[in-house]
Amino acid sequence: MTARVLVVDDIAANLRLLEAKLLAEYYEVGVAASGEEALAAVRDWLPDVVLLDVMMPGMDGYEVCRRLKAQSATAHIPVVMVTALTDQAERVRGLEAGADDFLSKPVDDATLFARLRALLRVKQVMDAWRLRAETARDLGVEPEDDPSPDLTGACALVVDPEASGAAALAAVLSLDGLMVTSCADPASAWDALQTGEQDVVLLSLSLGGPDALRLASRLRAEATTRDIPLLLVGDAAQKGLVLRGFDLGANDHVLRPVDPNELRARVRNQIRRKRYQERLRADLDRSLEMAVTDPLTGLRNRRYVRRHLEGVLRTSGAAVLVLDVDRFKAVNDTHGHAAGDAVLKEVADRVRANIRASDVVARYGGEEFLVVMSATGQEEAVIVGERLRGAIAGTPVEAGSDRLSITASVGVAAAEAGASVEALVAAADSALYRAKNAGRNRVEAAAGVEAPARR
Repeated sequence: MTARVLVVDDIAANLRLLEAKLLAEYYEVGVAASGEEALAAVRDWLPDVVLLDVMMPGMDGYEVCRRLKAQSATAHIPVVMVTALTDQAERVRGLEAGADDFLSKPVDDATLFARLRALLRVKQVMDAWRLRAETARDLGVEPEDDPSPDLTGACALVVDPEASGAAALAAVLSLDGLMVTSCADPASAWDALQTGEQDVVLLSLSLGGPDALRLASRLRAEATTRDIPLLLVGDAAQKGLVLRGFDLGANDHVLRPVDPNELRARVRNQIRRKRYQERLRADLDRSLEMAVTDPLTGLRNRRYVRRHLEGVLRTSGAAVLVLDVDRFKAVNDTHGHAAGDAVLKEVADRVRANIRASDVVARYGGEEFLVVMSATGQEEAVIVGERLRGAIAGTPVEAGSDRLSITASVGVAAAEAGASVEALVAAADSALYRAKNAGRNRVEAAAGVEAPARR
């Protein structure tokens, strides 16, 4: 897995050592000798990971990290602090500044590359979601508000065979308002995960190496649990298992004896990242919805309904109703476009209220609507057409201070499986024109739809 790594250290020997190690593993490497250089390099080069020394003259690593995490353009870039400091409070300070992890000098190669692989996997996923969210914004979707930093009500699953260990972890997490579920074995943990409520999983390696790693692997293999942050809890002697866990998809780890503040900081960072990813996914979902929805009426649009009809006709027969608001131009000309919009929205609501849940209605263009009814014959569709016509004509539409008498004409056609969308819609359209020519406010059925060619 290749990537861009920026190494930041004010000591040239440290820079060159880390640069040589990373180049040997085929990473692209950039270097910076100060906090100011680091911020400029991140802005100009956009690395995938920053390896950041803590103790630097002028702007230290904590301030660099805070500035990177405060800017939307760089907040998603993982930061690993590299330090000779051993004070636990310094680690917590870095995590609270937004650092993703700490490495102690001299840097252990196996740990370095395991952490890089794990962080790069997460960043690749986040980059994909960010790109999609940017596309959504280009389509006009306003992003949702940033996730709340408050963790109250978030759900954590602790998997630990030792009741005392699980209780100690739960007590720490509860200080941030997390709701904690504890499980003693992989089977019960998997059952708990099926609720879909978990925001983070803490997996104790006391479970037994193979069993714990099998659960970690399963978490990442299943679509329903793939994005849940996984934090390993182990002893210093279990370094090999921790590194293997990173390769299987673990996001972070904490070593015993567990420092409560470090655990809270790591869990907070993981849950906030998950919430950010969920926000990006919501932006994408809204953009996809927007791409197939008519913004005025909230109905499906022409593109969507034609695709839907194609799918229906592959497997079953279908009926199509083409409905057109009578004399709609006169409404716009006499009462204004705002009144015209009110009419279209009210017609859409009345049509939607008078069809089956399985039917699809779309705004097909201008004042024209199209209803697709799967597995429906023409006779039944004509009855539905009459019901729609009556629902529209039965009550005046309120448009501001005006009460407008609105009617609609409906053309109906039905076809067997295999018919073409063009032929079916054209037949319904022809029936609609007959209804218009016969005086409007009526339903006409097509004489027939050309049968599909046999092969």
